[in-house]
Amino acid sequence: MSRQLEALLISHAIDRNSPVPLYFQIRENLLAEIRSGRLKAGDPLLSEPQLSAQFAVSRMTARQAVQSLCKLGVAYRQRGKGTFVSGTKLEISFRHVQSFTEEMGALGHAASSKVLSLGVVPAPPEIAAALHLPPHAEIIRLHRVRIAVAVPMALEMSHLPRQLCPDLVEHFRPGDSLYETLWNRYGIRIQVADETVEVGLARAEDVRLLRVREGCPLFLFTRVAYLADGQPVEYVKSRYRADRYKIVNRLMRPGV
Repeated sequence: MSRQLEALLISHAIDRNSPVPLYFQIRENLLAEIRSGRLKAGDPLLSEPQLSAQFAVSRMTARQAVQSLCKLGVAYRQRGKGTFVSGTKLEISFRHVQSFTEEMGALGHAASSKVLSLGVVPAPPEIAAALHLPPHAEIIRLHRVRIAVAVPMALEMSHLPRQLCPDLVEHFRPGDSLYETLWNRYGIRIQVADETVEVGLARAEDVRLLRVREGCPLFLFTRVAYLADGQPVEYVKSRYRADRYKIVNRLMRPGV
């Protein structure tokens, strides 16, 4: 792919007499290839030494160009592997109750997960109240990194009443869809959810697991999911990368 990208960039020149900074011109050249579709999500970019040689600029200028693309959210770094094209932001819609797996499937992407922890714990007061449980009732807590397009997209912490799925810890596997497991094994079908979204900043755990910079923005989701009869069955806290997502919704005026 490096040779392909070098060939693509041969037609792009930088104007050394222009007041526009050289790093910005290089960034715009790379952006043009991404927006045209000639560079697709997951494709590697040239390394800083290759960009430096290709455009006859310093390594610092090449680094600025790459960092600028990452800040825009159209590229991301993988330590020890290089820099890759992110593609366009994925859309989260509030119009449907969907799991991460279902959301990604609707967008044409396969989803996967890395399970960080799975076990039985006593419910903290906030979660016990949300799930209509007595204080310190046993709940199942599932902590996962959610992955799509080979990129860690979100951290998700799910909490479920143990009484509804008593042996979930023994039977759930990292590649399983939680919602499919709840339906197929326990007859639990989530129909309604209340969800709020806030904005926060990446912490040390987010930096390590989501491969983002400390202090970069994240979407913070809190969801309580219910059966059709109104019984709460799941309390979820999620932290989504804001550089990889945008939120879309359809709004209507009252009475229309």
